[in-house]
Amino acid sequence: MIHISRRAFLSLTGGMALTSATGALGAIPQRPPLRTHEPFSFLFLTDTHLQPELNANQGCHMAFAQARKVPADFAIQGGDHVFDALGVNAGRATMLMDLYKRTAEDLTLPVHHTIGNHDCFGVYTQSGARPTDPFYGKKYFEDNFGQLYYSFNHKGVHFVILDSIGITADRSYEGRIDAAQIAWLSRDLAAQPTGTPIVVVSHIPLVTAVEDYAAPLAKPPAHHGISVVNAYEVLPLFDHCNVIGVLQGHTHILERIDWHGVPYITGGAVSGNWWHGTRYGTPEGFMVVDIADGALRTRYETYGFKTIDPHNT
Repeated sequence: MIHISRRAFLSLTGGMALTSATGALGAIPQRPPLRTHEPFSFLFLTDTHLQPELNANQGCHMAFAQARKVPADFAIQGGDHVFDALGVNAGRATMLMDLYKRTAEDLTLPVHHTIGNHDCFGVYTQSGARPTDPFYGKKYFEDNFGQLYYSFNHKGVHFVILDSIGITADRSYEGRIDAAQIAWLSRDLAAQPTGTPIVVVSHIPLVTAVEDYAAPLAKPPAHHGISVVNAYEVLPLFDHCNVIGVLQGHTHILERIDWHGVPYITGGAVSGNWWHGTRYGTPEGFMVVDIADGALRTRYETYGFKTIDPHNT
C-alpha cells in the first residue's frame, strides 16, 4: 500500500516568510544510521552580484565585515559572485572579478566557491565575445576559483559543490546537471563511508516553489533557468545516503522545502533584490549554518544595507 502524505505550512522567522512542504508519494527512503561527527558552523553567502553601481561594493564590504564576526570554520560562496559576466566585454568582466576579489579579502575565512550563471563570461552575444575567446563561458570561473564541481570533507561531514549551469547552443543558459557530473556525483556519494552526513550545494535550485509566488511571465523564457530542469535525475541519488541538507541560491529568496527527508534550503542573497531592496520580503543577508548531531540548522543574518534605488518585489 502506498502511503500519501502532504503537508504545507507557512512560518514567519524574523519577519520573513519561509515556505516549507514535506511529504512525498511513497514512503520516505530508509537511510543508514548517521556516523558521528564534530559540531561546527560555516557561512553560506550567495548572490553577491558585485558591481561598482548601486553601492554594491559598499554593500558587500558591509556583509563580509559582519560575516567575519560570526564564529565559523569557513564560508561557501553560493554563486553569482559578480554582476554580470554573461553579457559584457572582457574589460568589464576582468574589472568585476578584480573588484570582487579585493572586497572578499574582508572575509578572512577559507572560502569554497560555487559557479553561478552570472559567473560565465561572454555567453550572451551582446558581450562581443566569441566561444574561442580564452575566458569564454565557464573558463572565467575556473581561472579565478578552480574546479566547477568538487567535494571536500570537514570534521566528519562530506560537502559536495555542484555546477548547475548549462550553457545552451543558442548562447544562453539553463539549470542543468550534465551527464558527466551526475556520473561523478553517483561515484562520489557511493565512495563515502556508510552513514556519512552529506551537504550538497547548487547555485540554481534543485527544488524550489519560487515560480508559484508570482504571476507567470507574459512571454515564457526560451530556457528553464529558474531551477535545475533535470533535477529528477539527481534527487534519487540522495535517497540512500545521509544528505542532511541542500543549500541553494539564484532566486534571492528564503525558502525551505523538505522532500524525501532532505531539506532544500534557498539562502536569500547578499544583494537582496539585486541591490534594489527586498526580494519577496527577503532583505540583503547571508546564512549562518550550524551542524550538530547529524542535523543542519540555519539562520539568516541581515547587515543593515540601505539601497539608493528601492524597487522591492
